Amino acid sequence: QVQLVESGGGLVQAGGSLRLSCAASGRTFSNYVMGWFRQAPGKEREFVSAINWSGRSTSYGDSVKGRFTISRDNAKNTVYLQMNSIKPEDTAVYYCATGGLTLIETTPREYDYWGQGTQVTVSS
Repeated sequence: QVQLVESGGGLVQAGGSLRLSCAASGRTFSNYVMGWFRQAPGKEREFVSAINWSGRSTSYGDSVKGRFTISRDNAKNTVYLQMNSIKPEDTAVYYCATGGLTLIETTPREYDYWGQGTQVTVSS
């Protein structure tokens, strides 16, 4: 059974940093794209970032470019999201996702497996 488990969320002050982790199990994900999405109350799920299997190709949503960095450790089946210069508008539940993608996609429907999410709350 495929499982994605996010961790690292919490309450942080604006301008601070957090690092989210997503550990995958149930299959080997090293050949596939892994992504991060977020969803704030009353809003649609939003693309945050994604990384290809080698880590050499990444993509970021416009709202996080220059502040967030995605990385992965295939030996640990884990993807990370380093969040710097956090803003109140970054407050959301952050989800890790993956599937059978070999090319980065930014729409949620392209991803087959999702974690349960981790809450990030930013105080101003």
